[in-house]
Amino acid sequence: MISVCIPLFNFDASPLIRELIKQIDQLDQPAELILIDDASEEKYREIYTTFADSCRYIELEKNVGRAKIRNLFLQYANYPYLLFLDCDALIISDQFLEQYLNLLDSKPQIVCGGRVYPPQLLKGNKKLRWKYGHRVESEPAWKRKENPNSSFMTNNFLISKVLLEQVQFDEQLTQYGHEDTLFGLQLLERGVSILHIENPILNGDIETNPVFLEKTKQGVENLYQIYLKNKDNPHLVEQVRLLRVYEKVKKWKFIMNPIGLIINPLLLFLLKNGNSSIFLFNLYKLFLFMQQSK
Repeated sequence: MISVCIPLFNFDASPLIRELIKQIDQLDQPAELILIDDASEEKYREIYTTFADSCRYIELEKNVGRAKIRNLFLQYANYPYLLFLDCDALIISDQFLEQYLNLLDSKPQIVCGGRVYPPQLLKGNKKLRWKYGHRVESEPAWKRKENPNSSFMTNNFLISKVLLEQVQFDEQLTQYGHEDTLFGLQLLERGVSILHIENPILNGDIETNPVFLEKTKQGVENLYQIYLKNKDNPHLVEQVRLLRVYEKVKKWKFIMNPIGLIINPLLLFLLKNGNSSIFLFNLYKLFLFMQQSK
């Protein structure tokens, strides 16, 4: 028994919603679909309302952000498990929901299905996002199991309602990024290990390089706020590669910050054009983080 939960914001999620309605209708167990719109533009709300007869649809008058909107689903979910999907996800398996349902007899606390990106190289203004997603985020289940809590992502996960009531997303994080990092850390502190399975969704919205870089900047700012509040927590640094690198080089901030101020504009230019490596992208993030910690 699953409540499928989709936070919506300024994106046409029709293909995802239609496929979920189709799969729910084919199940021999009860399931429901819940959509919550986070104050999208009117043109998107008009799309969402066309599905109101086939699911539960809620509109928010004010944008509340990625963390709070996920907590809100607790008020509307009728079943003991909540399955969260990002609105830009595309389902690539006819047994997607069934695979999650087959796990429920073992009473899992939290399960991640993973994500994949289109196999063909995207060039030009989407090359950076594709490259990072394909090489870094598209990890098979066996790889994610090596460090299960640091591999947690919010785009495709099942969680028991009881656990989400106990460990909610930090609503102080209103910008994009790393709410999943903090949530994974909270689970680790409680001794909750995440189960990883091979049931991925396809990322159906490859952002342009400038959009991805702006979200990256917001994510680094969020991560710095998390770091300030949890800097004495050794698990946080263990879970985030950027923080592990920062801890090793922070004593050289007096040298690296001036270098970053000079180099990062060049890195940004290269990254926006897609002509850069993942190494240089990570270096760009490190300089951004160090500038936060002046």
